[in-house]
Amino acid sequence: MFGSSVPVVEVSTVPADGYLLDVREADEWRAGHAPSAVHIPLGELAQRAAEVPRDRQVYVVCRVGGRSAQAVRALNDAGWTAANVAGGMSAWALAGRDMTSDTGADPAVV
Repeated sequence: MFGSSVPVVEVSTVPADGYLLDVREADEWRAGHAPSAVHIPLGELAQRAAEVPRDRQVYVVCRVGGRSAQAVRALNDAGWTAANVAGGMSAWALAGRDMTSDTGADPAVV
């Protein structure tokens, strides 16, 4: 769907100190996200791109990988170095990577 121009990385290869950009909607973010992730919904990325560092690898995540692939393509086309996290937050949760929520409930991928 997105072709070979979108670099993909496995969840297990995202470093703990990596810059993880979560492009999901606010309700998805509140339900569960990686503790160190930065939240910029895909619809706001064009206006907020300056918040994303250009001097390091950017790992982009959504629920399963579609929206993050769009973000990766846009960022890479504009000069960033970004990669799509394969399987998104669904794969992140399945891999047992750390998650937190803003709701007080156990973190979940919605």
